[in-house]
Amino acid sequence: MFKKVLEYAGKYRKITYLAVITLIISVVFSVIPYYFVYQIIDSLLSYQTLTFSYLINRLILIAGSLVLYGILYVLGLTLSHQSAYHTLKNLRISLQKKLEAKPLGTIENKGVGALKKMFIDDIDSIELILAHALPEGIANLMIPIIVYIAMFLVDWKLALLSLCSLPLGMFAMGAMFKIGMKEMNNYYAAALKMNNTIIEYINGMEVVKVFNRDGESYHRYEKGVMSYRDLTLAWYKLCYPYMALYSSLIPCVAIVTLPLGSYFVLCGYSTLSHLVLVLCMSFAIGAPLLKAMSFGGTLPQINYKVEALEKMMASAPLKQSQKGFQGKNYDIVFDDVCFAYEKDEVLHDINIKIKQGSTVALIGESGSGKSTLAKLLVHFYDQTKGTIKIGTQNIQDMSIEALNQQISYVSQDQFLFNTSLKENIRIGNLNASDEEVKEAARKAQCNEFLDKLENGIETLAGDGGKQLSGGERQRISLARAILKDAPIIILDEATAFMDPENEDKMNQAISEVIKNKTVIVIAHRLQTIIHADQICVLNNGYLEATGKHEQLLQVSPSYQKLWQAALGSEKWKIAAKGEHI
Repeated sequence: MFKKVLEYAGKYRKITYLAVITLIISVVFSVIPYYFVYQIIDSLLSYQTLTFSYLINRLILIAGSLVLYGILYVLGLTLSHQSAYHTLKNLRISLQKKLEAKPLGTIENKGVGALKKMFIDDIDSIELILAHALPEGIANLMIPIIVYIAMFLVDWKLALLSLCSLPLGMFAMGAMFKIGMKEMNNYYAAALKMNNTIIEYINGMEVVKVFNRDGESYHRYEKGVMSYRDLTLAWYKLCYPYMALYSSLIPCVAIVTLPLGSYFVLCGYSTLSHLVLVLCMSFAIGAPLLKAMSFGGTLPQINYKVEALEKMMASAPLKQSQKGFQGKNYDIVFDDVCFAYEKDEVLHDINIKIKQGSTVALIGESGSGKSTLAKLLVHFYDQTKGTIKIGTQNIQDMSIEALNQQISYVSQDQFLFNTSLKENIRIGNLNASDEEVKEAARKAQCNEFLDKLENGIETLAGDGGKQLSGGERQRISLARAILKDAPIIILDEATAFMDPENEDKMNQAISEVIKNKTVIVIAHRLQTIIHADQICVLNNGYLEATGKHEQLLQVSPSYQKLWQAALGSEKWKIAAKGEHI
């Protein structure tokens, strides 16, 4: 467990070792005063002349030892925390990079609550290992071991007496660890469920209030919280008796040693001086030993969290290489492509060829596989069969970064970060100047609403972009694509939230953006794609037909159905408008 975590320490691994050494020395100084106390007591018991100067010297040595203990202990903890937080930083960065390389489905299946818990709560808990359990635990455990060895050299009989409570304490600790690990799955399953419930409840607050579902939603929220409470209490109920047992047994070393040791002295099996020394050392090692073993209560939780992180990181990443883009052109080929979400295949033997500079539309009913096919092209997932190529190069034979440079992906629900709108647009090209960002915003028809904002393009987008309407968010995302200026553009329902007036403006902006680009359009409104170079009709994951608008009206039943529905929708809109007038 420690080894796995320390792999992320990097150059700070040496600082962790230095912290351990510093803390060991500090704990040594915490034990030394008990030896000086023994010298004072032994002088009194042996009827030696105890001078005032001798007493003062020993008191000064005791005070000095305690001061050095305090200084070194603080220094050791400072070093351990310095190393720990750098290690946590490396761990989070490593997890972030591994997470980015995972299929989108893997990330979505985890859920926001689980990922938040993993990135924040679980990794923070590892700080206890690095900053406390590792350096403090080792330091406080080493000293009792050394002291016990010395006690055996002085008087092995009394040393054995002082050890008599340890086996029971170790047994109690082992039992607690075993029970803790057995119930850990249920404990963390409840914690995860509660996290997801809380996040869902907060994110869905608008829907809850609009549809008057306060009772049901709050009941789910309360149930999740109570379930976590009950399982947590049950877990502690099982573990705490054993924790209390070893916590009470360890300090009892001196209590056992005193009566039996006195008997040994009276019988001549030992000396009074040795008994006093063993008693003093028993008091000395009680606190370090108890502190070392106290970390045992956290080991089941920490061990489980480390394993969960390892499991997350061990899941299969997207297939990719470190090669750059080496395609000869920007032709796109889907060759016998199949894809399944877990076990359910949703795309079946898709074969599509898209020429560079052409516009291709993917249409079909909801759930037909249009968006999934587009997401395979941007490599959100690995297809289960077949190949996808750009310019004859397999997309799996290039890095994700290289692929991303070739494609701009604009979906119907683009996420905006809670930073300025300018910086949200700049995501398309981090090296772009402010003027280039503003020009991209102008081309995307953003100025209409930016001019109405008090801070204009410097306005914060809000959490998830909630300061803007859906249509405004889409125009910001289009501005990103304009700024990126990639040779391939995917428009996945890019005008879904637009009213007719703004949709016309958006279409004008899109027409400027897609010039000389390879374009893939996904749209429900067929009127917007009738002039596409190629229309691909998807039906239940199968490619039913490809061709131009007129051709498909003759050969594709699905396209005929979709077209009739589109015409009916337009007639309904006209009729409704006439009635309103």
